[in-house]
Order: sequence, then C-alpha cells, then structure tokens
Amino acid sequence: MEHLKFEFQASAQGRIGRPVVLVGVVSSGNLEVMVEHADFNGCCQITVSTSARGFGTIWQAVLEDFAARHDLANLRISINDGGASPAVVSLRLDQAVEEYQGRTS
Repeated sequence: MEHLKFEFQASAQGRIGRPVVLVGVVSSGNLEVMVEHADFNGCCQITVSTSARGFGTIWQAVLEDFAARHDLANLRISINDGGASPAVVSLRLDQAVEEYQGRTS
C-alpha cells in the first residue's frame, strides 16, 4: 500500500458544504473519496492510499488538474484507491465535490 499526500493553495476561502461526503467504493478499478471541511488556512489537502505503487507523478498531474478546476479551500479529501484509471479518479472527485457542495439532485 502506498500513501501519498498533496496540498493545493486555493485563491478563495471556499464554500462550506455538507459536513462529510463519501462517494464510490473500493474495488478493482474504482475508488472511494471522502470530502470533509478542515481548517487548513485556505489549502486543500488530499491524501491517497493506493494498492498501485509507483504512480505518484500521475496522481500529482490528475490532482493538480482537479485543484485548478475547482479551486477548493479548507478541505480534506481522502482517497482509497483500488487501481482506478486517471479518468475514473477525475470523475469520482468531481462527483464528491458536487455532493459536498449540494449540487446533486
């Protein structure tokens, strides 16, 4: 199991949503994402626990893209990965943020 940690500074303070959101499942080719509010002085902290070792640079690229698209502040995002592809990671992260911000129906 590999554990990775990333931090991204947001340009705004961000919007507080639901206390905690959990989407997805941990299974082969999929992942679980938990989003919760945390006081990080405007940062978004993302931790990844993955069974697929050696993909840190790919995680960095996917999460940089995610952070640039959403500009999230004061959030802790925890990912439990079962070997999801970058496209699945991006979609699951988008889903988690939409649910956190209450934008889903």
